[in-house]
Amino acid sequence: MAEQKLWKVGVVGALGMVGGEMIRTLERRGFPLAELVPLDLSANAGAEIDFAGEKLHVRAASPENFSGLDIALFSAGGEASLELAPQAVARGVVVIDNSSAWRMAPDCPLVVPEVNPEALRAHKGIIANPNCSTIQMVAALKPLPDYGKIKRIVGSTYQAVSGAGKRGVATLEMETREYLQRTSTVTPRGFQHQIAFNLIPQIDVFEEMGYTKEEYKMIRETRKIMADDSIGITATCVRAPVFYGHSESVNIETEKKITSEKARRLLESAPGITVIDDPDHSSYPMPIMSDSEDATMVGRIREDFSAANGLNLWIVSNNIRKGAALNAVQIAETLIAEGCVSLP
Repeated sequence: MAEQKLWKVGVVGALGMVGGEMIRTLERRGFPLAELVPLDLSANAGAEIDFAGEKLHVRAASPENFSGLDIALFSAGGEASLELAPQAVARGVVVIDNSSAWRMAPDCPLVVPEVNPEALRAHKGIIANPNCSTIQMVAALKPLPDYGKIKRIVGSTYQAVSGAGKRGVATLEMETREYLQRTSTVTPRGFQHQIAFNLIPQIDVFEEMGYTKEEYKMIRETRKIMADDSIGITATCVRAPVFYGHSESVNIETEKKITSEKARRLLESAPGITVIDDPDHSSYPMPIMSDSEDATMVGRIREDFSAANGLNLWIVSNNIRKGAALNAVQIAETLIAEGCVSLP
């Protein structure tokens, strides 16, 4: 039996929320590592992290520290990715980037392994991890177009505060404490308005036609991943007072009718999908169920009686796991399985 090749992997942004989850995911999934190299801001060099029972020292995310890596998982923000990813590639490293910096670049694959793994074969050194809300939606929709082409998608998201990183989590904690103690007026901190016990129908900045940047991410990224610019897509993205787990109400219209029973069977056999759909017993996905869950959960599967070929889905997934860290690690696993780690 041939000996398994081991890989030297760097994690850029190792001390951040997603970077830390990337490291835990590599360990949890038994990724074939020769060495893990945690990288972060120069100011954080020397900090320690726990990995596989050992203490590892964080190194500065500088070009010289990319030398010798096979793969680098980036979760350090768009500016850092734009600057550092090309420098890593120049040193022979394949970069999987979690920021939005490279997602719409024409020569950069945007990949969800259960949906479009074939796109990896065309990579030129940088592979983009899609937006968290996009990942779970396309993962749930993937089984359906093979049966009936999707004409239109209407997505409404209810996104956890962890989508804004550690700051978002801390904000909800502090505002909730203030609200419950009622010792002072709640002071909005990390979002446009108070998030505790509230919903904010704005994620990121507003762009043209009254849509936010987050909404345009879902629209543009979905078309790119599904390789179909003809799909009509609209979205409304809402920040919800939930720590982890994005929820989505998705309505689709298909050219060919897909019954709820057929959709349920297709989803039950789809990779990475868990169907939880028993209305008689109030059983359906909820964000609280996603805390330690890698799968994308789908429920409330029902036909839309207002449209001839309409279908409604309720989709929940952990935005830090499948929506970020897990998907990135799965891309790396797929690269290895397909023999695509070496740069062209």
